[in-house]
Amino acid sequence: MAKDSANAGKSSPDLSVHFAGIELKNPILAASGTFGYGVEFEDVVHLDKLGGFVVKGLSREPMIGNPPPRLWETAAGMLNAIGLQNIGAAAFLAEKLPKLRELKNIVVIANVFGYTREDYEAAIEILNQGEGIAAYELNVSCPNTAHGGLQFGSDPRSLDEVVSTAKRVANRPLIVKLSPNVTSIAQMAHIAQEAGADAISLINTFVAMAIDPETRKPRIANVTAGLSGPAIKPIALRMVYDAAHAVSIPVIGMGGISTGADVIEFMLAGATAVQIGTASYWDPCATEKIVDELGRWCEDHDVTRIAGLIGGLIVE
Repeated sequence: MAKDSANAGKSSPDLSVHFAGIELKNPILAASGTFGYGVEFEDVVHLDKLGGFVVKGLSREPMIGNPPPRLWETAAGMLNAIGLQNIGAAAFLAEKLPKLRELKNIVVIANVFGYTREDYEAAIEILNQGEGIAAYELNVSCPNTAHGGLQFGSDPRSLDEVVSTAKRVANRPLIVKLSPNVTSIAQMAHIAQEAGADAISLINTFVAMAIDPETRKPRIANVTAGLSGPAIKPIALRMVYDAAHAVSIPVIGMGGISTGADVIEFMLAGATAVQIGTASYWDPCATEKIVDELGRWCEDHDVTRIAGLIGGLIVE
């Protein structure tokens, strides 16, 4: 009761953050590949409570993805090899974007994927024709496709070329989603910045696998898959910290975030905003719940403005 009385006169903490000219009401974004095209969650989550969301990866042409099985739960996370199944950029504009424009006060970011630089360019040029997209997230880091994806994100020259190409044609801010499957995340972050990225997001999944000892076969039809979830959080946190110290552009952190306190850790490491992914698989309402947890954390710790925590790690 005493605590309630003490908080009665307090105003709600300011959870808003800004990056690349975009304002988010709070730093919580639903991650690409885990939230469909957004409209699928409209009856599950109060979308207007989120900072925003990133739609499924969109390609130049529709993609059917990898054959099943494509998901496997691990001890502390999940393996997935969906293979970027999607309806294609043109169908997204025609079928999904009109519904997304009806959503009020929500930031929609389009994730873009390609096998070649020309594919990225073509997909972005199609999406440029749509209204209601706040930014593009360039997926150069998916480990679950036969071509493209990880190739761009793990080779410095290829990364420079694909980001430069995308930046040349994009009419919206460009976020580059980096792979953790590299020798130096700081180097790749710097390359993305120099090639024109307005922000970077990291990390994507780690290349991993699981085997059924009874059948002696892979658990995933693709053999290898991307590992996500709480198991990767400490590594993701370190990589966000390294990347944030290597660039001057905003960093969006992700990797195993499942609580409001996790969000605070990533922001202290240097993230301006975060993305929630795997948590939505075990609890479809996870993103909304984390927003509430974040507000309570700020109230309990007398944080009036969450943006003031960005990069606030104390190292003695």
